[in-house]
Amino acid sequence: MITIRRCGDELAAILPIVNAAAEAYRGVIPPDCWHDPYMALAELRQEIAEGVEFWGAEIAGKLVGVMGLQPMREVDLIRHAYVLPSHQRHGIGAALIQHLRGQSTRRILVGTWAAASWAIDFYRRHGFELVPAEDKARLLRTYWSVPARQIETSVVLCGPAPA
Repeated sequence: MITIRRCGDELAAILPIVNAAAEAYRGVIPPDCWHDPYMALAELRQEIAEGVEFWGAEIAGKLVGVMGLQPMREVDLIRHAYVLPSHQRHGIGAALIQHLRGQSTRRILVGTWAAASWAIDFYRRHGFELVPAEDKARLLRTYWSVPARQIETSVVLCGPAPA
């Protein structure tokens, strides 16, 4: 059974999930956008300091997936959605995104790498739609703090209107 809960100060549990799942990007995203490790501890701390609230999925008391929600002006951003590779395709990401959508009363945006077709497909299966290419850069500049190269190589998806 999957249990969704707010993550506290569990950086030592969150970081290995992010970096293990992000291995899927290696060789897929542009090499100049890849970092090893994908996320450093200092970056995770900074994300939390900037308002990313992580939610975790547990199975039998073990944290196996995380997804962040960050209020940003008039929208909420899904940030850092990762599931341990050994637990992918078992409904964990779906449970997390459903939970986060229930936490938000605002429009939800998510950015991901354009080459990460599996991530784009995941969000689309959950009602998100790609924003037009002409709006992507404006949204990424408005709501995220990412380098120009990442803006070039990313997409933005918009969730369905809140219920």
